[in-house]
Amino acid sequence: MSYYPSIIPKFKESKSRISLTVILSFFVFCIIMSAIALTSVGLWLLDIFGVFVDIDGELRLGTVILFMSLISLIIGGVITFFGSKITLKPLNELINKMNRLAAGDFKTRLKFGKFLSENKAANEVTSSFNTLAEELESTEMLRSDFINNFSHEFKTPIVSIVGFAEILESSDISEEERAQYISTIKEEATRLAHMATSVMNLTKIENQSILTDTKSFNVSEQIRSCLLLLERKWSKRNIELDFEIDEYHITANEELLKEVWINLFDNAIKFTDDGGTISVRISEGERELTFDISNTGPTIPIEKQKYIFNKFYQADESHTSKGNGIGLAIVKKIVDLHCGAVTVKSGYGVTTFTVVLPKQ
Repeated sequence: MSYYPSIIPKFKESKSRISLTVILSFFVFCIIMSAIALTSVGLWLLDIFGVFVDIDGELRLGTVILFMSLISLIIGGVITFFGSKITLKPLNELINKMNRLAAGDFKTRLKFGKFLSENKAANEVTSSFNTLAEELESTEMLRSDFINNFSHEFKTPIVSIVGFAEILESSDISEEERAQYISTIKEEATRLAHMATSVMNLTKIENQSILTDTKSFNVSEQIRSCLLLLERKWSKRNIELDFEIDEYHITANEELLKEVWINLFDNAIKFTDDGGTISVRISEGERELTFDISNTGPTIPIEKQKYIFNKFYQADESHTSKGNGIGLAIVKKIVDLHCGAVTVKSGYGVTTFTVVLPKQ
């Protein structure tokens, strides 16, 4: 009994292809029958006028064959010409759209006529082509955003360094101002160095396809250590930590996983309002650990959440918050290497990043 249900879906999938084959076969059959019918009518008319009969009343076979061949050639050529215009129109349309797509027109979309739109095979082609075009359009937009963000993030600290260095060349500034400008230059130079290091780390991780150097360790203790490393950042903004977790162990690459927590906490601190709250929760499943890192602050729009893990993407398009859009891309790649998953949910003034990792 289980055999037939497995055959039925395949039959349904092939039904559209069979119907298309039948239509094309019927079209060819009509061409042949039309040629035969018109040739017969022509022979009948000419026979009435005695064109094929010689002076002895005998049928001139050679003339008949020549005439039939000529008529068939003309009729077949005319029918084929107009028939090909109809049958090849969808193919020409597809080739034209593909050429436009190859030329960089990612807004182009494929749409067949009413007749083919009812055919499943044609609908599959249309759907696949339009999905490809949409993905290419989205990729082009992200590439443009990447260049703009990359240029902005590197240009801003460089302009600051040059500007304050020029001010320091002046002799009519106080020692207090001089010390402040030197501190700013050091801060911006450190920011540039951090960005360069982040780019190199991301490149290194992206080129890594196999997870190595895994060992079992206390991931709860690792998270506490990461929070302590960032203590200066969250304490000076009076951010409250809601952090009560049990002890959990995991088998993973310890150094890479440390990058995940530092980047997630750094991102949470950056977008938490002064006096806000950052909370950490860990729950254990049969085979995995789930980490929820939440912060109060601005909500990430739903349409921007799907791009949040892309390189150099920043939901804050005004760039008023410091960042380079690399941290979350690193998080995503490291979690993928561990065969885990990372997602974001934002609403009602709370943003939560959820990381699910296998315990082994």
